[in-house]
Amino acid sequence: MWGFVLKLTVGDGVTLLRAKSLYDAIGVTSADLGLHIQAERGLTIRMLSAGQTSSPAVTSQQGKTSAAIDAFDKAVHEQEDAGALGSDLKAPMDSLLASLDRLPSIRESVTLGKFDRLEAMNAYNGVMDELFGLYDRLVSVPDLAIFQQASAMQAMGNAYEMIAREDALVRGTIMSGGRLTRDEHKAFAEWAANRRFIYLKYRPILKGGMRQPYEDVLNSELYDRFTTLEDGVVAQTSGSLYAIDRDKWAPTVDSLDSRLDTSRVKATDALTAEATSAATGIVGRIAIAGGLGLVAILATIIFSVRFGRRLVGDLAGLREAALDLADVRLPDVVDRLRRGEDVDVEAAAPPIKATGSSEVVDVANAFSTVRRTAVEAAVGQANLRRGISQMFLNLARRKQSLLHRQLTLLDSMQRRSADPESLEDLFRLDHLTTRMRRHAEGLIILSGAAPGRSWRKPVPVMDVVRAAISEVEDFTRISLPTMPNASMTGSAVADVVHLLAELLENATIFSPPQTKVLVRGEVVANGLVIEIEDRGLGLTPEEYADINERLANPPEFDLADSDRLGLFVVGQLAARYGISVLLRGSPYGGTTAIVLMPRALVADDGSPEAMAGSVAYAVSAGTNGKRAIAAPAAAEPAEREPTLQPASPQTVVPDTAAPQAAEESGPETSPFFTPAALRTEAVPSAARDDLPDDEPASGGRKVAPDSLSAPGFDGRRVGAFADPSDGGPRSSSNGATVNGLPMRERTTRDRTVREGVPAAEPTRPAAQATSTANGTHAGLPRRVRQANIVPQLREGSQPLGAPTPDPEERSPEEARAMFSAFQAGARRGRENSEQPDGQEYGSFANNAQGEKGDE
Repeated sequence: MWGFVLKLTVGDGVTLLRAKSLYDAIGVTSADLGLHIQAERGLTIRMLSAGQTSSPAVTSQQGKTSAAIDAFDKAVHEQEDAGALGSDLKAPMDSLLASLDRLPSIRESVTLGKFDRLEAMNAYNGVMDELFGLYDRLVSVPDLAIFQQASAMQAMGNAYEMIAREDALVRGTIMSGGRLTRDEHKAFAEWAANRRFIYLKYRPILKGGMRQPYEDVLNSELYDRFTTLEDGVVAQTSGSLYAIDRDKWAPTVDSLDSRLDTSRVKATDALTAEATSAATGIVGRIAIAGGLGLVAILATIIFSVRFGRRLVGDLAGLREAALDLADVRLPDVVDRLRRGEDVDVEAAAPPIKATGSSEVVDVANAFSTVRRTAVEAAVGQANLRRGISQMFLNLARRKQSLLHRQLTLLDSMQRRSADPESLEDLFRLDHLTTRMRRHAEGLIILSGAAPGRSWRKPVPVMDVVRAAISEVEDFTRISLPTMPNASMTGSAVADVVHLLAELLENATIFSPPQTKVLVRGEVVANGLVIEIEDRGLGLTPEEYADINERLANPPEFDLADSDRLGLFVVGQLAARYGISVLLRGSPYGGTTAIVLMPRALVADDGSPEAMAGSVAYAVSAGTNGKRAIAAPAAAEPAEREPTLQPASPQTVVPDTAAPQAAEESGPETSPFFTPAALRTEAVPSAARDDLPDDEPASGGRKVAPDSLSAPGFDGRRVGAFADPSDGGPRSSSNGATVNGLPMRERTTRDRTVREGVPAAEPTRPAAQATSTANGTHAGLPRRVRQANIVPQLREGSQPLGAPTPDPEERSPEEARAMFSAFQAGARRGRENSEQPDGQEYGSFANNAQGEKGDE
């Protein structure tokens, strides 16, 4: 209210100040301009009446008028720059400035003789009309009485303009011969009527000191004499001025002009005094309103401060409670729920005790309810997530147990099967089961638990990467040129295999099927780096940044974001072991995944020996150091039927530089075979009871060793069941298989030893005696290092092992099963050597990408 009253009173004062500023700047200069225009008009009419188009007096007056116009323009622009000109003055001001711009053309028309006396008169009158229109707007003030007096005085000035027009026309007519034209006489009569109407209308409005000066003039003998002369001119319809005393016109009009100008000044002074009084009253009202309002404001402030202190004290507890909930209690509840702790809602969200007004108490109770609801919602959401995670875990554990049993069963079936087509289907089924096991372990990781597989001893990096490749569907496209001679700690092998498998799966899925996926590894200063590079379409920088942020700081699992389960699993596994995973664009336009494993995950031995059952490499003397994997067959595409050949063994040249000799092919060296280093202990406790003991598939019946001889076959077990203490093989004395079928003679294409290396000599008696002296715990012959190697590659200083007693004889069923498995492996090796593209066994993409996962 105080602001409203103050605005009204201050607004009036501001309007008065604005009116005074405009009058001082524009009113004075415009009044001076009007006097000069009137003088120029009178001189111009007299010049035209004399029949002239120019005169020194007119030229001099024109210069004075132009100077007055310049002063007026300057004042107007100053007021515009100061923002004093309102929108109500803009239109009349523009019209006046436009008429002043036409003044030079009026002068030119007079000089060229284009205007007669009345036309020139009307041209100058148009400029004066615009000037008086501006005067009408300048008298706008907030006080009604002053506005009425100012408007009446402005009308008196218009009456003075009518007298000036009459005087200019009459004096010009006297100089031209004393006769007005019809149009001039009509114009004179109109001007006289307008003047008398103005005096009749506005004289009663003027009051006091503003009216009296005009009354003194209008009631004088001088004014009567002027009206008599004026009536005489109007009465002569012919326009003749001979009926009036022409000699009295000029002195009478000059005296009347002087008296009226003096009256105008006195009336203006009286109006100024009254306006000053009104302004003083306005200022007084402003002071009163401002003072009373200020007192009211101070009282309000004092009351508000006292009341506010009480209210602040009451609300301080609510504020502390809100901050405690937002910054302490709710984050603590969430952290405890994430850690799996139980949360007591009553203890975590106690009711807020508030005092004061009932409104504050109600707010406190409402906020207590809100806080309790928030804690209950957090607990409920945590319980829901815990239940979902437990459900995932239970389902995954059940599925994992069944898959382990299925893998065990498949492994047993592969050992017993002798049909190549059946083995091929079993291998594919084995591979699918391995991938299913990885997905089951992914659910376990999503639930926050560990998959359960672990190893006690370090595992070579090559075996770890190959195990990851074996869990990828399109493993044949993955190329593994080389891997560093290092090992990983057994506790992290399972999770690292899973992490790499997820990245490899993404690389094969999101790249064209005809391209390769390249895997490289290197030991660096900060640990072990493995790079996975595909040649797909790649991602945008924003998508790379988002994925890398998720991998570096894995968020809490969200069921709505199920299309990125693989990335979430990778992030969880990386965070568990401190592994850094970074995705970036590759030079081929695809994506490169860089996995940096810390030094804590790299075994201290640096280059461990291959664990029992891992696939070794063989180096042929004619290959210039190129490696070839002994025995594993490349996996054929699903749509192509395998070409099977009659069984024949193949000679394998072991790598003499390796810590252990390479082992011959057998049932475990299938396309989906996982190195035995990853099969030794990698069975979760939930599934270990389902695994069979390491015993022959035939049930333990033994046969005589002599019945198992075949060209190039030494009777050694391979894979996870190889026993280093077993002796060498025994050769069969006949030339037939255990089934009584004739044995196929070895041909040139069956050899894996390159030309230039002599074939292996027959087993020497010492080696035979050593190999038959003792057997494995399953009754199979035990291999002897370098027993069947060619002389050129045999280590001279390496002894062949101590003689051992002859093992017990095997049953025909045992011999048949073992030899059938050997035949299948030899047949697959021969098929690989006949590949049309001439690809070597060392191509990891064709020999080691589909190996079976850990059991």
